[in-house]
Amino acid sequence: MTDLATSPDLDAAMERYRVELTGYCYRMLGSSFDAEDAVQDTYVRAWRAFDRFEGRSSLRSWLYRIATNVCLDLLSAGNKRARPMDFGAPQHQASAVLNERPEVTWLEPVPDGRVLQQTADPAEMALARESVRLAFVAALQHLPAKQRAVLILREVLAWKADEVATLLDTTVASVNSALQRARATLSARRIREGEAADPLDAEQVKLLERYLSAFEAYDISRLTTLLHEDAVLSMPPFDLWLRGREDIAAWHLNQGSGCRGSRLLPTTANGLPAFAQYRPAASGAGHTPWALQVLEISDGKIVGLNAFLDTDRWFPLFGLPEQLDESYEVQQGA
Repeated sequence: MTDLATSPDLDAAMERYRVELTGYCYRMLGSSFDAEDAVQDTYVRAWRAFDRFEGRSSLRSWLYRIATNVCLDLLSAGNKRARPMDFGAPQHQASAVLNERPEVTWLEPVPDGRVLQQTADPAEMALARESVRLAFVAALQHLPAKQRAVLILREVLAWKADEVATLLDTTVASVNSALQRARATLSARRIREGEAADPLDAEQVKLLERYLSAFEAYDISRLTTLLHEDAVLSMPPFDLWLRGREDIAAWHLNQGSGCRGSRLLPTTANGLPAFAQYRPAASGAGHTPWALQVLEISDGKIVGLNAFLDTDRWFPLFGLPEQLDESYEVQQGA
């Protein structure tokens, strides 16, 4: 019989698992907001069923079982999150069309602190960061829901096959088969690698400093030199995406020219370096939110520029300022 006899005891015990459960649900659902809702639903279900929890498994395993069922229920409608690159070929800047799709379509960014538990083991932290990268979470969305759960539990969270089988009410053979199929699907998708944001090495720091300087100066020629030749630019909620230095540079100089004079604040998202972009305010005083830029880096170059434009959602979630005033200019010049 469990010794979690009082409400405060149970609340405190469940709270210890909030970050890792949110990370699990985020990988399953591809949405930061849906993940937090799923964890909250998990805790509500746990409270309602606690009188039937007799301690035959650990509290952690029991909560993961509930969270898995919550996620499977949410995924039963067949919804899956996507990136603009999942909807077709890249456009060219000269003929690019901005077509907006509903919010529920998109893979969402997530603050590192909501989904990544701090650990003293650098290898564990590296694996955790890799497992929330945009490219990896997007690839997970192409797996059937139960295969997705098996792969996350086995390869990201390092559960044993018999533990996963117990959680999913299935056999070890079924778990192993699902894992094999999931691995094959991900391998076929050839996930593009991106380097983690924390800890940054000296070359990554220099690259990001050069990017910030070039973007704030709106020196597109200089910015272009920081991009991989096959770099990709995407801008959810629009399904437009561009590939290659030439088209990305042309976009910034034409349709994106309103970004001239922007200011950037460094942050992180999905284990990757990111910037909050503020464009000059229409009033001429200060800067207002425009995009959350999440950068994918590989081999010393930027391979992905992901500009999430729904700042009403993202900036509060990331704890970013509602606007930048003249004091920012003073601080930057100090």
